Amino acid sequence: VQLQASGGGVVQAGGSLRLSCAASGSIFSGNVMGWYRQAPGKQRDFVANIMGGGSTNYMDSVKGRFTISRDNAKNTMYLQMNSLKPEDTAIYYCYSRRPSVTKPDYWGQGTQVTVSS
Repeated sequence: VQLQASGGGVVQAGGSLRLSCAASGSIFSGNVMGWYRQAPGKQRDFVANIMGGGSTNYMDSVKGRFTISRDNAKNTMYLQMNSLKPEDTAIYYCYSRRPSVTKPDYWGQGTQVTVSS
């Protein structure tokens, strides 16, 4: 397994969760790491990513609520999710891609996040 996502669960609206994505060193160091999510019956949407140097990008609906980070010493990426809303309910997938491409090279297995109202 090259990407292992964890940390999903069930939380009430307004609550918090922290997702983790552990990666093998060869696909972490220097790569862009990020998250997509897929709600039932919907397409997979970009959530956030973080460059090797630490710059970040977020989808508009999570700005100010989610924070992406990476620990290069542990080859692990995190997504801190605060002020969760029912519409955040989805399977969250982590990914890794080379800086020179636009599409993910590797995917994690997904972790379910359910936010109850």
